[in-house]
Amino acid sequence: MQLGLHNKVAFITGGSKGIGLATAISLSREGAKVAIMARNEAQLQEAAVHIANLTEGEVLPIQGDVMSETDCQRAIAQTVQRFGGLHILVNNAGTAAAAPFEEVGTELWRQDLELKLFGAIHCSRFAIPHMREAGGGSIINITTSAAKTPPASSLPTSVSRAAGLALTNALSKDVAASQIRVNTVCIGLIRSEQIEKVWKKVAPELTWEQFASHPQHGIPLGRIGNADEAANVITFLASDAASYVTGTSVNIDGGKGASL
Repeated sequence: MQLGLHNKVAFITGGSKGIGLATAISLSREGAKVAIMARNEAQLQEAAVHIANLTEGEVLPIQGDVMSETDCQRAIAQTVQRFGGLHILVNNAGTAAAAPFEEVGTELWRQDLELKLFGAIHCSRFAIPHMREAGGGSIINITTSAAKTPPASSLPTSVSRAAGLALTNALSKDVAASQIRVNTVCIGLIRSEQIEKVWKKVAPELTWEQFASHPQHGIPLGRIGNADEAANVITFLASDAASYVTGTSVNIDGGKGASL
């Protein structure tokens, strides 16, 4: 299958590790030029070198915080200046923040919404004019399965991510006439630094494979997923192969989600 990503330009937030890094590698392997944005300068530079070494592709690391509208505007402008345009935006920046409702203070609510919702809003606002100028593009918002069916004690993350789903649906209709597609990927349990910390804390006697496939996770496919598996789906949604897909969401959770 031809994905049509050669010489396309992609901008990925939270691109220095995890799913963001895996996505940058995947897109670069398909011939895209990639800009990655993250807050930690050292991790960002290390990620850029890693991507370039693996793919021999063009990579632009940009230090910035998606909670800053100014940083988002600057980062998008730098990407367009370096690569001559913009076709793909992956709004991936975010951290886990889950607690019972009564334990979540106002400031944590505000920070979570700023990071996960307004970060995507800022980047999308500045990216869309360049995509329109390019004749179209693809925006992929990374959320979680909990956005659809929130479990107890999943606040404020589940609410912020549910807002991301609504943003995807509404925005997809606003920009469809410009051939800009907007979709969401809903992540379940995917191997990450955070999950590895849980593994080493609660079950250090198990190998990763044993922990990942433990029945307690309740995953129908029988294991925790890998970042590459998420990146493959994101790359598809970014590509010409998904040219008639917009305004929808895809679960990457091994079948654990309770809703489509």
